[in-house]
Parts: sequence; structure tokens; C-alpha cells
Amino acid sequence: MNTKEEKNKLAEAEAVDDDANLSVIPLFIPYKMGIFNLSHRIVLAPLTRTRSYNFFPQPHAALYYSQRTTKGGFLITEASGISETAQGYPNTPGIWKREHVEAWKPIVSAVHEKGGIFFCQLWHAGRVSTYNYQPNGEAPISCTDKPIRPKIQADGSRSVSKHSPPRRLRTDEIPKLADDFRVAAKNAIEAGFDGVEIHAANGYLLDQFLRDQVNDRDDIYGGGLENRCRFPLQVVKAVSEEIGSHRVGIRLSPFTEYNDCIDSDPQALGLHMAKSLNHYGILYCHVIEPRMVTLLERCDETRFSLRPIRDEFRGTFIVAGGYNRNEGNEVIANGGADLVAYGRLYLANPDLPLRFCLDAPLNKPDRTTFYAHDPVVGYTDYPFLPLSNTDQ
Repeated sequence: MNTKEEKNKLAEAEAVDDDANLSVIPLFIPYKMGIFNLSHRIVLAPLTRTRSYNFFPQPHAALYYSQRTTKGGFLITEASGISETAQGYPNTPGIWKREHVEAWKPIVSAVHEKGGIFFCQLWHAGRVSTYNYQPNGEAPISCTDKPIRPKIQADGSRSVSKHSPPRRLRTDEIPKLADDFRVAAKNAIEAGFDGVEIHAANGYLLDQFLRDQVNDRDDIYGGGLENRCRFPLQVVKAVSEEIGSHRVGIRLSPFTEYNDCIDSDPQALGLHMAKSLNHYGILYCHVIEPRMVTLLERCDETRFSLRPIRDEFRGTFIVAGGYNRNEGNEVIANGGADLVAYGRLYLANPDLPLRFCLDAPLNKPDRTTFYAHDPVVGYTDYPFLPLSNTDQ
């Protein structure tokens, strides 16, 4: 490709919303997600990066997110705690108080200045925590008092659990937690975010309530599907009433077993949630593929499929789970999803939409820096394509 051709192709990639040539690539077919006009279907997945010191989003996050912003692109923040009890990892951001709102504002502005649509993921770790992260060194809270079991290694040995035994929430405490999500959603909108994603996946608090192998309650929040889904749906209702359902999404992972969170009938769980979510008219449902064994590894041999859940849910459907360029194009083309969320590839390739457009080589993600605390290394120093004039 000569220099003139490179410049022309770059111009096409940076204006993907109107380019007829790109419309033949499924990932670059423009999409209207509610009130939001997306220029392509590549989503920045929520990725914990542990660079929010003392649970505050930092100025370097403005560069990180803006690097990954395209005009009309959709981005979701890393998981952001909704209260003092929500944290379970070092240096993750919060969104529960005024100081957090002010810290997020310049980060949101940096994304909006480049024309991006930006949602904040609302999160509570539940029992995936330790005394060190809890107010006054108290026990983490959950639907249960069962601790996370040590993981069985390939050689048959057991890992040492890094999590403290949780405290079972009283029935009367649970509505207050739904209100914490509501307040966090209100804060997110005040910070300038376009909407929020409720984190009900990956074995964290809401997912703990959903799964029958974790939730052992005998009150209205435990037992059958309707009861186990009650609290997550109360959160959806509270958040939707506060900021409008047109600004609300949710992330689910009924098939995965992260953080010792398992269900005996994940297909039924996913379908029940999809049907129930339709009642609230939320903007989107973001679901992790059943092939994902861990957050970093996939196994394509699985008897489960997201298709029944996709067919049941009436809003925008987002899939995530180890997708590459060809797989993303295929799932859009066959109607399996409206949008595809990319994690590791977007982490390592801040100009991922451009690289996908050009079918260009990709940077390789460096796992050793995924959860490091350096504000540059493995965070904002991944190289752009040489022909890109994106701000670095």
C-alpha cells in the first residue's frame, strides 16, 4: 500500500459511519443502539486495570480511554465500586461519592471530545474480597456465608484461598444495596457518562445471588429462579427509574464458573433473566460466551449457546469472550449479536477498529502488566499503527 493509499484508507477508517466500502464488513455496519448512533460494532469491554490509586480514577485514565476512542465508538469502563463495601481488588475505581464524580469528569470529557459513547460499569465484589478491603476490617458481604473454595489445580493440589469468609446479608439489608446501585448510577450520569452497565457477571455480588450453587438462602432472595433473580432485578429497576432504562445495560455470565460461582442449569438462568429484563426495557444485555473457561482462556467444545438468550432478549445484544476479527464479523453476520466486546485485543491495540478495518497485524497483549499499577507501562504505551495519526 503506497502513502496515498494509506492516507485514503485511514480517512475511511476514521469516518466509518458513512463509508459505503466499510459497510460490507459486518463489524463496520453502523448501528443505532437506542438513542446512540454507533459508527461500528466493536466495543471496549470493561477491563479491570488496577491503576485507580486509593480507589480513585486517575488522570492517566483519560489518556488510556481516549486512546481507545473512535467517533461513534462504544466504550465501557472498568468495574467501579458502588459503595465502601464493594471493593475486592487493589486500586480499582469507585463511583459512590462526590469526590469520585469529580475525578471521573475529565476522563469522561476526554472520551466525549473524540466522539465516543461512554458507559460506567457498576460493581460490587461481594464475597470476592478480603477483610483488608472492607470498612473497619469487617467480613465481605454476600448472599451466603460460604467462602470461595480453593481452586483444584491440574496436578490435583488445592490453591490457597485469597478471600475472607463472607457474612450472609440479612433480608432487610438487601434493598439498601439496590439503593447503593441507584445512587452510583446517578453519580455516573452527573460525572457525564452516557449510561451505566450493571455488573451481574463473573461471580461477583449480583452473580452470587443468581447461582444456585452459591445462593443457599431460604428467604425471598433464595431458592427458585424467581427468588434468586429478585435482587439483581431490583437493582435493574432502581437504576432504570433513576436514570432511565434507555441508559442502562447489564452484563451476565450464566455459563461461566469464575470465582467459584456455578449454576446447575445455566441455560434456564440465562433465559429467565432475558425474559425478566424485557419487562424493564433496558438498552442492552451483554453476555459472556459459555466457551470462556477463565477470564483469559477459552474452550470451544461446549454444549451451550447464547443464541436462545439472544433470541429472547428484545434490546441490543452484546457478546464477549475471546473473539477475534473473523469471529466478530461472523457473529454479526449470522445475527448472533448486535455488538461484540473486545477485551485483551483492545487493551493491547488502542487503535483496534482501524486495525480491524485494514486487517492489519495486532500487538500481542502482555499478561504480566494487565493488573500492574504502573500508569504507563502496559497501559498507555502499546503502539499505534505507524500510519495512524491518532493522539498518543
